[in-house]
Parts: sequence; structure tokens; C-alpha cells
Amino acid sequence: MDKRQRALAAVERLKAAYPATACTLDYNEAWKLLVSVRLAAQCTDERVNRVVPALFEKYPTVEALAAAPVEDIGEMVRTCGFWRAKARDISACMQALLERHGGQVPEDFDALLALPGVGRKSANLIMGDVFGQPAIVADTHCIRLSNRIGLADSTDPGKVEQQLRPLIPPEESNDFCHRLVDHGRAVCSARTRPACDRCCLADICEKRGV
Repeated sequence: MDKRQRALAAVERLKAAYPATACTLDYNEAWKLLVSVRLAAQCTDERVNRVVPALFEKYPTVEALAAAPVEDIGEMVRTCGFWRAKARDISACMQALLERHGGQVPEDFDALLALPGVGRKSANLIMGDVFGQPAIVADTHCIRLSNRIGLADSTDPGKVEQQLRPLIPPEESNDFCHRLVDHGRAVCSARTRPACDRCCLADICEKRGV
């Protein structure tokens, strides 16, 4: 089985195992996902989901958050770690949305990348989840499992994204990455020995690092 065949098999098996996959960050507006994904760097989505309701209640619009004191934003997101840098990026990002895009999140990958604090992972997440475009979100689960399965051979997010793009059908790419998160949490954990005995990919996985 070559990489392309392995990838297609993984897509179908993970789709059967996790049919109702979705982004694990809670949001109801695109700009809120931008904020949450910045906070999620080196922080769990679960914690971010507990922190942002108070932030968005106090600052319910792009305009309000852009005008908020950076120190206040920082205090409200302190438990997400690296809060000073994150608060600065969030403030600058909201101001850039107002100045460059009329307060709207742009449906353009390069325009997203140009926003303060937005990297390829964040831009891909926005393009995939908000705008329904093909996207490879190379987060920690995607990187770890892609290497373990044998679809990638790098820990660099940009390289993993490049390696997966020709293997995963574009229309499946965004959900495939979400399903890798589901699978990484349910079966192929980084914290414990992976449960290969109940893994839907066991017979096609190269089990690198196991």
C-alpha cells in the first residue's frame, strides 16, 4: 500500500469512526474563532472554551475588542498561558480587521496570514471551518498521527501540510484533520500507549514511534 492508498483508506475509516466531527473550539462568528485559535496555542481547546465567554460578553464585537485595553484582555485570558503575547496579538488582529477589512474576516488565505498573530494553522482553520474551503490544519494531533500512520515524515507544520495536500482529497481535508484530533484523543493518545487493539487504522498504520 503506497501513501496515497493509505491516505484514502484512512479518510474513509476515520469518517466511519467519527462521522459527526467538528472543530472543538466553540464559536458563532468568524472573528471569535480567530480569537479562540490564537488563545489555543499551547493551551487546550477545553480551557479556551471556558475562558472566552466572559471575554466576548464584555467585548461582544470586533470594534469593542479592538478598543479594549490590552492589559484587560490579558487579565481575562491569563489562564491560557503566554497571555501577554496573546493579548497583544488579539488586540492588533481586531484593529487590523477594522482597518483593512471593515471588521469582517477575509475569505482569502494570504489576507488571513497577514493579520497579526495568524499563522498557517489558524488561516487553514478559518478557511475550512468558516468558509468551507479545502484546508489542512497541521496542529499537534495532525502532525503526530500523520507521522505515526506513515503519511508524513516531519514535525514541521508547514512541511506536514505540504505532504498531506496531495494525499488527501480536497473536499475531505478539513474534516480529515478534525478526525485526526478525535482519533488522537480517543484512541491514539500522546499521553499513554496508543490503543492499537481497538484502532480502525491498525492494519494500515506504520506505527512509527510505537
